[in-house]
Amino acid sequence: MKKFYSLLIILGLVLFLAACGGSSDEDTGADDSSTNDDESNGEEAAEGEIPETLVMGFVPSQDSDTIADTVEPLAERLGEELGINVEGRVMTNYNALVEAMGANQVHVGFIPAFGYVLASEQYDAEVILKSIRYGSGTYKAQYVVRSDSGIESLEDLEGKVWAYADQGSTSGYLFPANQLMEEFGYDTAAELESNFFGGSIASGGHDNSAISVLNGDADVATTFDDVRTELEEEYPTVMEDLSILGYTDEIPNDTISVTKELPDDFVQQIKEAFLSFNDDEEMIQIMNDVYNWDEIDEASDEEYDVVRETYQKFKDNIEL
Repeated sequence: MKKFYSLLIILGLVLFLAACGGSSDEDTGADDSSTNDDESNGEEAAEGEIPETLVMGFVPSQDSDTIADTVEPLAERLGEELGINVEGRVMTNYNALVEAMGANQVHVGFIPAFGYVLASEQYDAEVILKSIRYGSGTYKAQYVVRSDSGIESLEDLEGKVWAYADQGSTSGYLFPANQLMEEFGYDTAAELESNFFGGSIASGGHDNSAISVLNGDADVATTFDDVRTELEEEYPTVMEDLSILGYTDEIPNDTISVTKELPDDFVQQIKEAFLSFNDDEEMIQIMNDVYNWDEIDEASDEEYDVVRETYQKFKDNIEL
């Protein structure tokens, strides 16, 4: 009988411990849920934090290696002003820079008007500053031809080979394409390239486009005004060898834009640091060497509406 009672006691103890174990597992599950919530909150809190390394993105308007070397002291100086490590990164083209900003791999983009419009539309990038060249916040795209080509008007470009930097370039592609589409009655940029021109070359840079014309590989290049000054050292007679056929309407100047993930107060620090470079001849010289910037000025999103309107006319027909 005693053995029977002993067995009952042992069995009851086992059941009690099992019940405690089940309760403990349920409690642990509740703790895990709480931990997961905390981790989720932690990830949300991480958004808007200052990155360990601030990455500035550039697109080559000239030789990529030249820009990479030139922006190093700019990155160092900005890092000193902000108190963090700053890296300059040269992207392959405008679209690559926009995508890198969308992925938060590049935090500060030196992007032209069209690139900014794309970055703003797709990834909520914010323009904070713009370039000033020759005292102006706008510029024009130009059509460059060989002086001995016999090309004297836009009509003469029919059947010719067109060189441009890439389809994400405001002055290299967007504004010239829009002007020619309106001038000659084409509905899409694709029709313009295939039906009006005899061929096209995406050269990867404004200087490359002009060189293509200089070497006879293309008949016309669309570039910023005036790309020839960038080539004089290597091609001393370029100002005589290449002529300007015409210009587009005014285009808002290039931007310094930031990703939406950066904290507002940190963005203000970046803005103030760049504006302070206006009083530093060395820094302004670097900006001039990179993109021909003479000064840095504040910018607003509304200034780029003219680019948005132009882009909307044929946004579905540009391959980016």
